[in-house]
Amino acid sequence: MRVSVELIPRGEGQVYSDAVTVRSVMPAANAFNIPDLMHFPLRSWEACAITRSILPASIPHIRAIDIPPGDELSVGDAIIAAGLSEVLVIKGDAPSDLSRRTYPNTSESIIRRFKRHHPKLRVYAAFDPYRQGFRDEMADVERKADAGADGFFTQPLFDLRLLEICAELLRDHCVFWGIAPVLGERSQAYWETTNRIVFPSTFVPTLEWNRSFAVSAIGVIRSLEANVYFMPIRVNLTKYLKGLI
Repeated sequence: MRVSVELIPRGEGQVYSDAVTVRSVMPAANAFNIPDLMHFPLRSWEACAITRSILPASIPHIRAIDIPPGDELSVGDAIIAAGLSEVLVIKGDAPSDLSRRTYPNTSESIIRRFKRHHPKLRVYAAFDPYRQGFRDEMADVERKADAGADGFFTQPLFDLRLLEICAELLRDHCVFWGIAPVLGERSQAYWETTNRIVFPSTFVPTLEWNRSFAVSAIGVIRSLEANVYFMPIRVNLTKYLKGLI
């Protein structure tokens, strides 16, 4: 089982420090994945070039809507130059700053460009059971797989029953199952409104509930012989990650 931890690229020193902390408190972690966040100057592949000194398997997220049209793929060249071998392509949300240029790309079109320019690069896509019905989401999965996706990173899940249903749907694919702590009522409301998450009736937005759920989910994921990634946003890394796996 591969175990990845998502890090926020707040800056070179901070992302390196966070990587060192993760390596210390979660020895089972063998990869990092890093989103490309527009409000930070450090790009995801630049952050991964830093964290790969801690764990060589560092996976940058690339937003499809940020890639200019044409046959060139300079971001792919930058990823290869950084010594990276994996990438996660997501569509990306429209920026709040309307002066920032984006492009009407689909995830599939960018996956194809990555595979055409860098066929040895392992390219992952996103799976989100909350944004639409299962039929439509699985149609997206097949389109992404046909485009060349080697596997999927899921939206974090909070219900073991949903995990088992999704595992059946994705049984033929390599999957990194997402687990994220949601702490406090404001954070819960954000996930419900922005990410359309439906929490189970047993959910409590506390560190204790989230750690207990993570342990149970890891057990299911291990039985599936699948992979897991943690998204420890707005939480002390040591308090959340230590002893989970």
